[in-house]
Amino acid sequence: MQEFTDFLAKQPPFDALPTDDIERLADKVEVEYFGIGTVIVTAGSEALDHIYMVRTGSVEVLDRGNVVDLLGPGDAFGHISVLTGLPPEFSVRAAEDTLCYRLPDPRSIVRDTSALAFNHFGTLITRHRLTASALMSDAQSNVTRYMRKIVWSDASASVREVAKAMTDSEQSCALIRSGDELGLVTDRDFRSRVGIGEVSIDAPVRAIMSAPIITVPNNTTLAAAFLLMVEAGVHHLVVVDENEKPVGIVRAMDLASVELRNPLLIRAAIESAQNIEELANASRLLLPSLVELHDTGIPALHVGALMSTIVGAILVRLLKLSDSIESPVTHSWLMLGSMARGEPLPISDVDTAIVWADLADSIDPAEEIQRSAKQILDRMEQCGLHRCPNGANADNLLFSRSKSSWIEVSRGWLTDPTRAGALLLSSIAADSQPLTQLALGRTITDTIRATTRSNEFLGALLRFTLAKKPPIGFVRDFVIEHSGENRGGLDLKQGGLTPICALARWLAIAQGDVRGRTIDRLKRAASAGLLTEEEADILINAFKDIYQLVFEEEIAAIRSGREGSSWISPQHLDSLTRRHLRESFRAVAAIQTRFQNEWESRL
Repeated sequence: MQEFTDFLAKQPPFDALPTDDIERLADKVEVEYFGIGTVIVTAGSEALDHIYMVRTGSVEVLDRGNVVDLLGPGDAFGHISVLTGLPPEFSVRAAEDTLCYRLPDPRSIVRDTSALAFNHFGTLITRHRLTASALMSDAQSNVTRYMRKIVWSDASASVREVAKAMTDSEQSCALIRSGDELGLVTDRDFRSRVGIGEVSIDAPVRAIMSAPIITVPNNTTLAAAFLLMVEAGVHHLVVVDENEKPVGIVRAMDLASVELRNPLLIRAAIESAQNIEELANASRLLLPSLVELHDTGIPALHVGALMSTIVGAILVRLLKLSDSIESPVTHSWLMLGSMARGEPLPISDVDTAIVWADLADSIDPAEEIQRSAKQILDRMEQCGLHRCPNGANADNLLFSRSKSSWIEVSRGWLTDPTRAGALLLSSIAADSQPLTQLALGRTITDTIRATTRSNEFLGALLRFTLAKKPPIGFVRDFVIEHSGENRGGLDLKQGGLTPICALARWLAIAQGDVRGRTIDRLKRAASAGLLTEEEADILINAFKDIYQLVFEEEIAAIRSGREGSSWISPQHLDSLTRRHLRESFRAVAAIQTRFQNEWESRL
């Protein structure tokens, strides 16, 4: 029994248990021997009531006949089925003569179940399979599931007639035909326009309708439809068929859960805030809402996009409430970086910039704008958002310029890579989203689109871009830190996300089109022939998986009240996730090498 105790005490998920609990487990161990080729677990069979740990030898994990992992001494299998009560998703076969320890459900044995470190749910492949099966959230359901029938009316009909038609049909909105255009009228329009006497009940309904309408295809998921609602700040979407014909309406209040509606409620609270204190109170709802959305099963990239939209709404409202802070000239505020791309992580800070209109006289408003920007950024931090610690902020004169100065410096970056900071600053500026004075704020992206990018610049920028390599190396095939607070750790953000984001950004700059998110940029590059379809698929899937993993780590940090980090220990990942990451990193590194050698011919 001592041999069992010593072995279990060294292996996750048992290594954090107290000695008496490990001894209880050791007392329940059964030893089983499996000859090479023996199928130990069969996918789709009845849910397991026991788990296995490999003591000697090795086993293969099979996904529909394909080997997806090889487990060795100390690795566990069968635990997903035990913990969920679901049939096993994978088969497991002895790759050689193998000795296993068999244990009943450890939760029924140990006294302190919270110490069982079942981080095996981090398994990327298993997560996707579970999400696609019994644990699938309503968020992934089709939007037609909650679709309501349409009440139709002509724009010439009176408000009274349309209100009666809506009442008779027990619906809260109606679609209005107005020539070649469609409009929408809702209960809120009747309350806000007719109820206060602004519009007569006998006036044509076109007087209160909203146009154009916002539509979604009938194969859209609830998560995607919900994201569009938050981004557009609306509570109704018109569902259309393959021929763009309206077939129904989905309302925010009909969505599946209170958790799913939270960001809409937060956005409403943001937009109705009358002072900084009220705005700060509304902003404090953001992080708990991210946790709840994650728990409903919404993909991390959707939750990140929602976060970006809500942060943008906070900044827009903050700027409105800060009108008393005088500025000498019209200017546009921009978000930069991952927040601008719609790919922030829960603990991301907010990078900002300013473009101001050129003045006819010789007055330089830079210092005054810098002072006002600092006050606004201070208020932003009162709302729980953090400015960039590396200086990418609107009160830094590097990121606060006149329109003509932005044009001049952007052109300089794109034509002369030897200019100080050209490669870094052009990369930062390529990820920008204007929040106010949109035409003025598009100065940077318009300049990138209009400026001819020299091969000298693109070559230098590519070398700068490819300097970030996936961490393939030494400990279980990863490069890790060997000293400092992150000793033994792997930075999934800098080593996993950044290489893919940076290559996608380079491709966007090379094409002169920096719109959209990383995945959008990769798809455009594949359409243009700069990437093969296979390369684009590899990069997109790796980006989704790594982003999901980092997002979940940060959500766990928020939930536990500890400081979030994108650092993770490879040894704390289960073997399937390690294998998946390792193969993703290798594939990304191979694409980097191939692209470095072929970029000029591809262009």
